[in-house]
Amino acid sequence: MSISRKTVLIVLAFLAIYFIWGSTYLMNKIAVSQLQPFFLSALRFSTAGIVIFIIAKFLKVKLRITKKQLLNCTISGFFFLTLGNGLAVLALQYIDSSFAALEVSAQPLVVLILMRVFFGKPITAMSYIGVILGFIGIFILVSQKQITRHEDQLLGMFLIFLCMLSWAYGSIFVSKADLPSNIFVNAGYQMLTGGLMLSVISLILNESWLLPNVWQTKVQWSMLGLVILGSIIAFTSFNFLLKQVSPEKVATNTYVNPIVALILGWWVLDEQITTQSVIAAAVLLTGVYFINTKRVLKTRHIGR
Repeated sequence: MSISRKTVLIVLAFLAIYFIWGSTYLMNKIAVSQLQPFFLSALRFSTAGIVIFIIAKFLKVKLRITKKQLLNCTISGFFFLTLGNGLAVLALQYIDSSFAALEVSAQPLVVLILMRVFFGKPITAMSYIGVILGFIGIFILVSQKQITRHEDQLLGMFLIFLCMLSWAYGSIFVSKADLPSNIFVNAGYQMLTGGLMLSVISLILNESWLLPNVWQTKVQWSMLGLVILGSIIAFTSFNFLLKQVSPEKVATNTYVNPIVALILGWWVLDEQITTQSVIAAAVLLTGVYFINTKRVLKTRHIGR
């Protein structure tokens, strides 16, 4: 039986958000060692948005969209990039990339709860187990002594939590919103509007803007990877998936992202992998599995 082109694209898109986004924690951690966080994110997404529009123009894709679509792109760009990514990069000034990735692995839990609150989507018995395991995993992760004894690291973990809330709500919003049908145009407008808002925040905070020629070589390579791999390829894949499968399924990238981030953080940056972090990862990812599994536990219903 032949595999459809759409199926192949979905598989490739999942691979992109699984493995490429797992490596962006490392690239952001390296880049933020020299560049200010909101300037870094603003430059990354503005550049990626311009490149995407150039590609779309070369492919003769129409860039015209409706006012409603532009508004929705701006809203999603705000939740995904301005808040979601901006706060995550800011947090990396205080915590290891591996800690950030492990905390973000609880995102399906946040998506599940928000879908229940905003859309009344029922939570299955299996998902309830996942929610409990998710909270336990987060507690194990953030209760480590090396985190609790440093206020800056606690701030970093809190910023990641805000990032998860923003990203989760953005995922739900995009799955329902009227957005450009072409994934390049959709991602491009989100990046340009998100990048513009990040630029404004950077200017308000009086961040220093450094030209690429004074960047360290490792920062230059990291920014190149963030623009091409993390933004153009992975973010476009992410938006494509949100229109093809449910937000909970898209959030399963958190199965793989923390593992990739842990390995790269340890290998490249010599970040410490504690036993408590490994246990937290196991509990969190088990919770994610229960949240996303289609199995339903048999429960006794009274009165019907």
